[in-house]
Amino acid sequence: MECGWDAHWGALRRDARATAPGDKKWIALRLVVSEEGAAFLERCRGLLSEWDQAENELMAGRRSVNGHLIVSAPAAFGRKHVAPLAPEFLKDKPELQVSFNLTDRVVDLVREGYDLSIRIGGAVDPNFVAVKLATNRRVVCGTPEYFRKHGKPKALEDLPAHNCLAFNLQGGQNRGWYFRRNGKLTTVRVGGTLDCNDGELLHRWVSEGLGLGWRSTWEIDQQLARGELETVLDEYALPDYDILAVYPQQRYVPAKVRYFIDYLKEVYARPDYWVNAG
Repeated sequence: MECGWDAHWGALRRDARATAPGDKKWIALRLVVSEEGAAFLERCRGLLSEWDQAENELMAGRRSVNGHLIVSAPAAFGRKHVAPLAPEFLKDKPELQVSFNLTDRVVDLVREGYDLSIRIGGAVDPNFVAVKLATNRRVVCGTPEYFRKHGKPKALEDLPAHNCLAFNLQGGQNRGWYFRRNGKLTTVRVGGTLDCNDGELLHRWVSEGLGLGWRSTWEIDQQLARGELETVLDEYALPDYDILAVYPQQRYVPAKVRYFIDYLKEVYARPDYWVNAG
């Protein structure tokens, strides 16, 4: 008794014997791949491609990094702490090109074709990987002259009585300033005589003593060290508003992305970088 594949091939052999010599009859075989099989085949092809890419990179070494790295970063942060670092990063990578888009808009990495985005704080989509590059906090600050004239707020409830310089609706931060009190997130609506959609302009107004600002430590560390700005309400500051590198989840992270992230982490970790950076 024949069963399974044996029966199938036995039938084919009988059909072949039944065909007379010289008879131009062909026996056609058609293999049909199931959906599961097609998916498995495609996955195997992808794995083989990734393996080849990883093996080639390992053999060629660090200098083999090539291609086109497209990076998005917040405008002010990118101008001061991302783009200026690129020339040194590229010194030993002659086959790599880097392009920057400096914008305060949260870009769609996949649809807009970015390899990497530098972001400061905020939630990250679970479909993306976020790597911490450096610690950062958001703090309320002002000049010593402003505090001499208007006093220092002692509690969050004091903020509405101060001239708070904040983003407007177009700046995307019209809901207020965020704090943590008793372990819970708290929002304080603030207002003042000036608002805008540009962080650098807000920073300048605060530095000129025109009011209070809610600024990142990365942009005011130098002024804090020189005594040009002072912080208040630190006990309510969010525990972290870190500087992140964000990229789409993928099994194999391109070398150009990994090396740039590692380079930024290395630079930002240098002693006194944030105090001395241009």
